[in-house]
Amino acid sequence: MGRAAHHERLSALDATFLAIEDRCSHMHIGSVGVFEAEPGMGSAGALDLDSVHHLVSVVLDSVPRYHQRVETTPIFGHPVWVDDASFNLNYHLRHTRLPLPGDERQLKRLAGRVMSQQLDRGKPLWESWFVEGLEGNRFAVVSKVHHCMVDGIGGVEMTTATLRPAPGPDPRLAEQSRPFQPRPVPRPRELVCAELWHRLGGALGFAGAAARGVTQPRATASIVGGTLEGLAESLTTAFRPASPTPLNVAIGPHRRFDWTAIDLAVVKAVRTRLGGTVNDVVLAVVAGAMRRYLGARGVDVDRLDFRAMVPVNLRAGYGGTGNRVASVLVRLPVDVADMERRLQRVRQEMETAKHSHQIDAARAIEDVTDWTMTTLIAQSARLASVSQPFNLVVTNVPGPQFPLYFLGARLVAAYPLVPLFQRQALGIALFSYDGRLFWGINADWDAVPDVHDLVAAIDTEFRLLGVTAGAEPAATLEAAV
Repeated sequence: MGRAAHHERLSALDATFLAIEDRCSHMHIGSVGVFEAEPGMGSAGALDLDSVHHLVSVVLDSVPRYHQRVETTPIFGHPVWVDDASFNLNYHLRHTRLPLPGDERQLKRLAGRVMSQQLDRGKPLWESWFVEGLEGNRFAVVSKVHHCMVDGIGGVEMTTATLRPAPGPDPRLAEQSRPFQPRPVPRPRELVCAELWHRLGGALGFAGAAARGVTQPRATASIVGGTLEGLAESLTTAFRPASPTPLNVAIGPHRRFDWTAIDLAVVKAVRTRLGGTVNDVVLAVVAGAMRRYLGARGVDVDRLDFRAMVPVNLRAGYGGTGNRVASVLVRLPVDVADMERRLQRVRQEMETAKHSHQIDAARAIEDVTDWTMTTLIAQSARLASVSQPFNLVVTNVPGPQFPLYFLGARLVAAYPLVPLFQRQALGIALFSYDGRLFWGINADWDAVPDVHDLVAAIDTEFRLLGVTAGAEPAATLEAAV
């Protein structure tokens, strides 16, 4: 007897990341991991690619999504996940080597080129590039996965699934991976019937919620009132554009990728002495760096209404594929010269955003569109690209605060990447790991040719804020200025 056909429906939010992608705005997230290579190198001074292949195949046995591709439901056009009958792990695991001297500048250029390439919709939407030849006897892994598959937290889970919290031989190399047995793709009429049933179930669920509202009017009125208030806030913001900047222009398909890293202990010391959260400190540093960077490009920073879209994790913890995030719009005080006042303003802005109903509204829109007009979120995203309610995305994902190892090689750095939306030439992603906060700066190749100047501005602002808070020695003040 043959295996039963199988498919899984993408949520409205997951489907949105497919719908808004075009040849210039690639909707994959990614990372560059740098490893101390000696324990993981073969006898010929190269990575043991057979062990890499085997370990990944064992890990993927428990992550079915990475064996699946996207299929479209007839009539409705809604995407679903189906098993890829042509799955070939060798296609997704890539291998390359840097030319001498193999420095970080060359690695950044390579990462930019890899991130400039759109993922093939006909295959599972992920790739991992293993890069040898990095100076200091190190290697790197450049990974990318489509945003419709995972969000930042989900991406961390997949990345860490291949790693171990202890050095030495990986016991999983002794395990046998199971041959992938793809399930048949449902026939078109089966996909159509499943989509109809899903939408009918959503409508019945909405009717049931309305009926419960009759018996619990006060609680229902509070929820509905909060959601409507959030919708009003979101619509008001969406049609009030942020200030135009050199970063908000039409972008092309090519990317520059740059990075830096800072001491997480200093960030926490600044938070303790000046107040706020780690994310508040991060946004204050971004605001100061943007003031410095845009000011150097001739922008009147004292008159800017500069906003960031900040994703908020809705997961109870790590786990699962798909997207479980909402986003809030936060005004960054780029117009404030004093760094302590900037941090206080950021704290106020984040408190206001947390107590608003933007997240409630985002959840309600996704729930409704999931069983009605599933393109509504995508259309809203396209509208936002025209009205430009924010200038850039800043996302901060927490990671494990202990060292991780791949085939015995220690992960020493992990720089994340967030995709660029239309007319968003810059995106900033952060990942905390093993006592450090790693910054990944994704930029359009033509619009931001001086992305290294922004990285320098981030480093400078962080050192100055650390000195101001007494968390850095005053001797660094002169060097920072």
